[in-house]
Amino acid sequence: MGFRAGMDKNQEILAISRLVFELSQIGDTDLDDTLSRLFDLLRSLPGIRVLPRSMITLRNRRGQPIQIAQHGLPPVWANADLARQRTSVTIAPETAAYLATPASLQPPLLVAELAPDAPCFVLPLNGESYTAGRLIIFIEPDWQPDAVEFEFMTDLARAISMLVSRCLINETLRVREVELEDARTDAIRRLGTASEYRDNETGMHIMRMTHFATAIAKALGLPPETRELLSICAPMHDVGKIGIPDAILLKPGRLSADEYEVMKTHTDIGKRLLNGEDNLIQTAQDIAACHHEHWDGNGYPQGLAGEAIPLLARICAVSDVFDALTSVRPYKEPWPFEEAVAWVRTNSGSHFDPAVVAAFDQALPEIMRIRQLYRDDIIDPNQMLDFPETLYRDSKWVHWDDSLRVGIDVIDEHHRYLFDLTNDLFEVVSTKQSSREVARVLKALDQYVEIHFRAEERMMEHYGYGGLQEQQTQHGEFEERLGEFYEELHNNPLTAPFDILVYLRSWLVGHILNEDAQLRELLVSAV
Repeated sequence: MGFRAGMDKNQEILAISRLVFELSQIGDTDLDDTLSRLFDLLRSLPGIRVLPRSMITLRNRRGQPIQIAQHGLPPVWANADLARQRTSVTIAPETAAYLATPASLQPPLLVAELAPDAPCFVLPLNGESYTAGRLIIFIEPDWQPDAVEFEFMTDLARAISMLVSRCLINETLRVREVELEDARTDAIRRLGTASEYRDNETGMHIMRMTHFATAIAKALGLPPETRELLSICAPMHDVGKIGIPDAILLKPGRLSADEYEVMKTHTDIGKRLLNGEDNLIQTAQDIAACHHEHWDGNGYPQGLAGEAIPLLARICAVSDVFDALTSVRPYKEPWPFEEAVAWVRTNSGSHFDPAVVAAFDQALPEIMRIRQLYRDDIIDPNQMLDFPETLYRDSKWVHWDDSLRVGIDVIDEHHRYLFDLTNDLFEVVSTKQSSREVARVLKALDQYVEIHFRAEERMMEHYGYGGLQEQQTQHGEFEERLGEFYEELHNNPLTAPFDILVYLRSWLVGHILNEDAQLRELLVSAV
């Protein structure tokens, strides 16, 4: 006997119980897999005539429905043009499953692969007192569900609501974990930055040196978790300078022998400051204490040699010295890039670990790029850059092409890096990584956006660009929106990543083509 003809309440309860049990075994972060399994389970029930097409939409904080999972349909980023057409609506509380079509929903569901009149079951996904979203299951056009099947779908909606709620809670907890980690690492970074500001006007040295170090670590083949640890701890390399008198730290000329001995104590001061039991503090301590040790044992403070020097400290030694050589200091002018590279190579096996120097050579294209992205001076619109194309990754979400060039090489490089970060976010979302990773990438994007906007604005102000105020307004609005997205990630980590992706591509491309393209006029005024 078929489902419609003979399924009584007890059988329905058993079927729902089996569905809930089987779905509860599914990983709590992969809602796409949940929908795939759900289709297989529904097809196993006699009389339920569903198609292999379904999606889950949840409302964001603006009331817009965001597609967060799908089975047999393209993801939201495949139809970004349609996704941008979302409108905010107030959805009245829905308590039962019902039949609809994409065109009849409020707001209308835009799915390029389906006709507007394709029949579907709409299963409300409810919170405590409101409809948070919907599970939409497309069905065979000639299927006419009966009262028992409607009730079955309503019960199923409640079960799926619980699963989505569980997923939301788990992802929110993961974001909270990132918050706690960030609170600690931000305190560490701020301490390192405070020491850097004492003898470096802009503090960009600490950013360049850290990125140099992580590029070298990547070339060495160190795992991502080690590189992440390095990126947190490298800014602490000179924290001990907090204890060095200004008369020595800021002296414009060479230090005397006695003054140099005082300066050297910053490694011991850093070691004492960074006293703790956990791995992060101990790693920061190793770097602060040992980044002036030499491979041949002629460094300080302990005269360590070879592999007795912690590896991350050996990496920071190369990164710190190279940036110091190529940067302005109170006591010297910057060395030319090629001379600084040659000096590092010459000191391989004496001052530096040969393996780290080899990785430094391999990472040079990325290091050259970092120097332009995190620069101290005002951007010269006429400066020409020539980086190898092998430096750039294949774009998967935001595609770079010559139509996006504004003609100012350094600005173009900034934009390409913003595209890289946006594509990093796409990679995290599209490969279904956790909200922890989304939060990390979004924070990195937010931090670089601030650096890029301020560098661009300093250039505009220096060369008297007439559109500066409008650019500042748009930059501020974008930064505010990123802040809102970061807040939304904490409140609803299931919708925020998809919302961010669509917004980023639209804003970045539009801003470059409509606003930054006008910066070409600075090429004339700067000559």
